[in-house]
Amino acid sequence: MRKTNKKFYNIIFLLFITFSLNAESKILSEGKSDAKITIKVFSSLTCPACANFHSKIYYKLKKDFIDKGLVKFEHHPFPLDLAALNAEIILRCHGDNSERFQLLSKIYEKQGTWAVGSDIKKINDSIKEIGLEFNLKKEKMDNCLADDKSQDDVLAQRIEAQRKYKIESTPTIFINEKKYRGKINYKQFKKNLEKNL
Repeated sequence: MRKTNKKFYNIIFLLFITFSLNAESKILSEGKSDAKITIKVFSSLTCPACANFHSKIYYKLKKDFIDKGLVKFEHHPFPLDLAALNAEIILRCHGDNSERFQLLSKIYEKQGTWAVGSDIKKINDSIKEIGLEFNLKKEKMDNCLADDKSQDDVLAQRIEAQRKYKIESTPTIFINEKKYRGKINYKQFKKNLEKNL
């Protein structure tokens, strides 16, 4: 698990403490809204443990639970750095919810190629290359990255998550508002879900 960067949090907290945005309405989710189980995953797109959760748990979860209407899955942004923030903005730049989740998967899959180095321009260009694979136009992605509201929306969600859930590391997972503390392997995760059905 990756520890949050306190300095980064303090900066965004000071910049956006005055925003009163409705963060809940901007959550990326899939599955039936009235599913018996809601899984909330607070993650940073540059976090290797988050990518690992996505590859080891999410795909099986989608097949066994989400697609069957048993689970509502929510991706909550908790960017730990500027690269993760910008990747999150590109993710939300896509208008189609289904494609957003496919794009999320590809961002995690290619994390080792785009989330490297400290040159944010190169990082942004690498993220946009991934976006192009999902019919996002370069001009649209540039506009999303330049739009203060896009940034504010993501950071408002991060601040709200910190306030409400006291997130200390990523990924942090909640199953029906109860923090999941088990191992990140599908067998154990599945058992935990089955107890809630």
